[in-house]
Amino acid sequence: MTGLILLLVLLGIAAYFRANGWVLTAAAVVGALLGGAWWLALLALVLGVLFCLTGVRRVLFTDRVFGTFKKVTPPMSETEEAAINAGTVWWDGELFSGKPDFNKLLNYPDPKLSPEEQAFIDGPTEELCRMLDDWDITHNRKDLPPEVWQFIKDQGFLGMIVKKQYGGLEFSNYAHAKVVMKIGTRSGSAAVSVMVPNSLGPGELLQHYGTEEQKNFYLPRLAKGIDIPCFALTSPHAGSDAGGIPDFGVVCRGDYVDPHTGEEHKDVLGIRVSWEKRWITLAPVATVLGLAFKMYDPDGLLGGKKDIGITCALVPTNFAGVEIGRRHFPSGSVFMNGPTWGRDVFIPLDYIIGGLEYAGKGWQMLVECLTVGRCISLPANSVAAGKVASYTTGLYARIRDQFGLPIGKFEGVDEALARIGAHTYQMEASQDLALTGVDMGETPSVISALLKYHNTERYRKAINDAMDIHGGKAVVQGPRNYLANAYQAIPVAITVEGANILTRSMMIFGQGAIRCHPYVLKEMKAAYANDAAAFDQAFSAHGHFILTNVFRSFWLGLTNGRFSGSPKGGVTAPYYRQMNRVAANFALLADMSMFSLGGSLKFKEKISARLGDILSNLYICSAVLKRFEKEGCQKADEPLMQYAAQQALYDAQTAIDGVLKNLPARPLAWLLRVLILPTGRVIAPPNDKLGSKVAAVMMRGDDTLMRLAHGMYIPQDESEAIGVLKPAHAAVIASEELEKKLRNLARKGEFAAVSPATQLQEALDKGLITQAEFEQVTRARKLKRDVIMVDDFDMQLDQHDENLLQRHVF
Repeated sequence: MTGLILLLVLLGIAAYFRANGWVLTAAAVVGALLGGAWWLALLALVLGVLFCLTGVRRVLFTDRVFGTFKKVTPPMSETEEAAINAGTVWWDGELFSGKPDFNKLLNYPDPKLSPEEQAFIDGPTEELCRMLDDWDITHNRKDLPPEVWQFIKDQGFLGMIVKKQYGGLEFSNYAHAKVVMKIGTRSGSAAVSVMVPNSLGPGELLQHYGTEEQKNFYLPRLAKGIDIPCFALTSPHAGSDAGGIPDFGVVCRGDYVDPHTGEEHKDVLGIRVSWEKRWITLAPVATVLGLAFKMYDPDGLLGGKKDIGITCALVPTNFAGVEIGRRHFPSGSVFMNGPTWGRDVFIPLDYIIGGLEYAGKGWQMLVECLTVGRCISLPANSVAAGKVASYTTGLYARIRDQFGLPIGKFEGVDEALARIGAHTYQMEASQDLALTGVDMGETPSVISALLKYHNTERYRKAINDAMDIHGGKAVVQGPRNYLANAYQAIPVAITVEGANILTRSMMIFGQGAIRCHPYVLKEMKAAYANDAAAFDQAFSAHGHFILTNVFRSFWLGLTNGRFSGSPKGGVTAPYYRQMNRVAANFALLADMSMFSLGGSLKFKEKISARLGDILSNLYICSAVLKRFEKEGCQKADEPLMQYAAQQALYDAQTAIDGVLKNLPARPLAWLLRVLILPTGRVIAPPNDKLGSKVAAVMMRGDDTLMRLAHGMYIPQDESEAIGVLKPAHAAVIASEELEKKLRNLARKGEFAAVSPATQLQEALDKGLITQAEFEQVTRARKLKRDVIMVDDFDMQLDQHDENLLQRHVF
């Protein structure tokens, strides 16, 4: 028994440091000998030698496994293969390794705006925000005003991603996101109108795959807003399953008239396309349609295969047979979105994006471009919503009082306020880290999927909490309600670019397990290529990976990572150490889930979703720590960082527990629980004291809140609902002692008057306060009332009362 214990101890130490096979063998042999178990030492030596010698290992083991592996490896569809091959593995690969290198994380460059980009945000973007009246846009016009559309076109907002050689701004992805985010804090409708042409659409596809002729013609027009693009992918019969689109095009000969030149073309080789698309943003006003369809060549006119596959083409919307002009009505906003359809529309082959060479490669093109777009548009809008929720609710909770106290000092409110701040901190940190990778040239497809899902879900939670705290202020619609439109628009963010249910349950881990795992994709490729030698290398390395993770996971679980390394000391060190533990747990649990379920894991969506949650929260915690370091480890921001990091780690642990409770192979699940959670669920959620600290720093309205809201458009006009918050906050705090003095005077019976306004006048008349104090309290009360007031309307709910702030009875 002693020999076995010493063998496990020495083997465990070597495995913890991921020593190679020979060192692991030596450790096991030495441990057994020290314990006097020579037979155990001999067994360890024999097994170690057999598995360390490639030729012997293949004959005795891996070649046999290879035969079975080939049979059970599920076939991969063309769309699945394109998704797996799209993008690159970046920090997500480090997390999948079970032993992330946090020095690598901290050495990634911090994203920064160039002087030109900063000037654009401070200039045209600020000016655009001043021009926007979201109530007028959403309830009166149901569109952006013509002058706003023209400003967007003239200033180059539609060409942020277009290279300068074509007349675009050629901004970084980070700058693109910050522009969209700032506009999103003012108007969701305007933000969507700007982001879509710069995200997944003709411009992005043209820059990556277009022919020189296509680029030279369309990109300058897109950059200057001469052409308005949309991308028609989704159909009524294929929403998230884009690979299942029924829209089709058949290669044939036909005639057409060039809509730009009016020139007639007779008997040319082209495609006769029919489609019906829904939910296409900018379709009602688009001048050029990016169209995805399945292309067929039944008569072999192109000399290749008959089923060519998904293809993307550029079709002018004034082309004969193209139908646009009707609108959908998105929840909470009125950006241009609608259907497009066409029947037997003949287009020439050179309308295919990239030309005939890219026929049938549309799905690959879409997936690759969507990777970048998913890191920018919806996550930026989510950050915008979080910033508005944090800024407005932090100040409002200090201004508004009940029962003689600011409402933010009630624990139920401070609990929700802390969540708002932490979720906003997590959202921006997560997006900034992803954009760091994208601007380094990475296309992290798994990170983009988790970012889209988790940012939009945190957007939902932050706005829900903000609505709860604002109460009646938020449930009455009108120009003074700065939360309602964002609240109503949540379903749009949750649904588009891949519905969140699908993204969580199928994409994050489903794609990540193959794409980011150090060995799984190598094993699968070896099986598809029938390469036994490559399989042996990958499979044996995979076995070593599992063995070392068993010992790492158990030891780190036993200590909660307490004795593991951290790249930094101080307040962040405990979180790095706990991440070491959770990453090792995840690596082992992911492998054992794949091992026990095999190809059926693809259909165990709840388990896959929970595994994705573990990976996602590891990423979120990484991003939070990276952000804290980037912002100079501000002492005042510590509660926010701690709450955000602790919540992510707790959520990861909850997901681990969920997998273990639901893994079908119960004996394996019991064993894994011992190895992964040997002392139970020891990672606690953020405690009440920490939450109260977060709420307190947000209500102070100082540098911490302003860092949280950085980049948000904040009106300087006190007549605006958001613009009045900061001066009201300062005035209320400055007048608190005077208000307390007045209440004490009233309790002592100093006033004959009963209303606060007349008591204030009586105090002045009796010389109990000075004129300056009278004016200070009067202004504070007016501003406080301006913050609290909601709009009222005429009986037809058409005209709101612009003079409501003058109706001050008390």
